[in-house]
Amino acid sequence: MTAATEDHSFKFHQYHLEDHARIRTRKFCELEDREVSAQEIGKGYEISKGTLVAITDEDLYDLPLPTAKAIEIVAFVPYESVDPIRIGQGYFLEPDGQVSIKPYTLLRKALERNEKAGIAKFAWHGRERLGLLRIKGDAIIMHSMRWPDEIRSPEELAPPPVEVPEGELDEALALMDALSTDTIPEDVSVDRYTEAIADLITAKQKGKKLPHAAEEAPAGEVVDLMAALHESVQKAKAARGESTEDAAVHEMPKKKVAAKKPVAKKVTAKKTTKKATKKVPARKRHSA
Repeated sequence: MTAATEDHSFKFHQYHLEDHARIRTRKFCELEDREVSAQEIGKGYEISKGTLVAITDEDLYDLPLPTAKAIEIVAFVPYESVDPIRIGQGYFLEPDGQVSIKPYTLLRKALERNEKAGIAKFAWHGRERLGLLRIKGDAIIMHSMRWPDEIRSPEELAPPPVEVPEGELDEALALMDALSTDTIPEDVSVDRYTEAIADLITAKQKGKKLPHAAEEAPAGEVVDLMAALHESVQKAKAARGESTEDAAVHEMPKKKVAAKKPVAKKVTAKKTTKKATKKVPARKRHSA
């Protein structure tokens, strides 16, 4: 298993404010009161105060579980059946030696043709985990997965029910349409925070003026949601080169209201005609 992703975030060090010396974390033995090296450190589980059960890497490797030494594939499921919130870090899987190349390739081709995700179990960092297998190019990727009981219920975080006007919903749908694309745009896949940190470090290093964020509305301030949505739609359309002219569209409801007056006159005219029609047979009966 090889990590399929890289972290390009800036890593900050802690330092002493007084003299800028690095702050380091060192491990001490509480009995001998001295610093110990990694080779002198083991792991164990404290079952009670002062009672520790030592656990070695060999103990974990020899556990009577098939997943302790191998990835056990247990099922194949449609991708849409897996809740994305359960999918975690991804790892490229590599064949373990020449003898594993053919079965590795067989599994990759089967996954590609079957168009399903493989569900696996494996031991990793001190516990058994679930994994999701998928293909990427000529390689197989396995994502670690959360167990069902590790997913929090959204009920405790969801806001209380609130009425949403149809106009705001229509504007929100218009914004979604304006931002809809077949793939994730390239200009979106840029870590602006990391770029801002780089600019900040460069400015401080060269003694230049530090960049500052534009002032924003205070948190919790009441805003015109309809106006904010409309502004977002206009920005999205402008970014895609579409026309942002909508004055005529907003005037249309007024024109429709004005058009109702002549319709009312026509209805009145029809009623008058019906009355005249009723009088005609009466004349005929009188003549007869």
